[in-house]
Amino acid sequence: MGTLEPPRQFGERSVVAFDFDGTLTTRDSFTAFLAWKAGPLRYFTGLLLLLPHIVAYAIHRDRGRLKAAAAARFLGGMSAEDLAADAERFAVQHAQSMFRPDAVQAWRNWRSQGALMVIVTASPEITVQPFARGLGADLLIGTRLAVDETGRITGRFESSNCRGPEKVRRLQEALGEDVALAAAYGDTSGDREMLKIAEIKGYRIFKGRP
Repeated sequence: MGTLEPPRQFGERSVVAFDFDGTLTTRDSFTAFLAWKAGPLRYFTGLLLLLPHIVAYAIHRDRGRLKAAAAARFLGGMSAEDLAADAERFAVQHAQSMFRPDAVQAWRNWRSQGALMVIVTASPEITVQPFARGLGADLLIGTRLAVDETGRITGRFESSNCRGPEKVRRLQEALGEDVALAAAYGDTSGDREMLKIAEIKGYRIFKGRP
């Protein structure tokens, strides 16, 4: 689905990982994307239809289940190719209004030092991909939406929701079991495991607004 592939070798380069939503951005990019794509009326109607899932979330507290329900409601049945094209248009229109300037500056500082730059996010890889390319990310790790044999979004996940321990597992999968981070940045409890394997632990340090 057009994701950034892990580098074959990263040698002596320091590895720096950034969460995306709320860390590099001021808001949840997937929710913003769905609202943009659906338009006000369809988005409002979709939220009403999702109410049982929203109420259930208050009990099970499983963000992945709620996200999967939203993906199925708003994206189910569309082609992955069309979704990627929509994500590209959304990023072009909204990147400047979503990125935290201080977070982007920190990203650029690490990149100028030759660090291997990784985005690790619970949002779908396919919708974050254009933002990652624009930042010059070496690797994007996120939740993978499943597609069927015709290349259409099923509304299910191909991978586990990429938060909490899953972030570390995916980093190890991509960069090796002994991966250690020179720095990691995040803003929620879903980033804590990733922060634990970093020398510099940047938790909620970015406050900038576009």
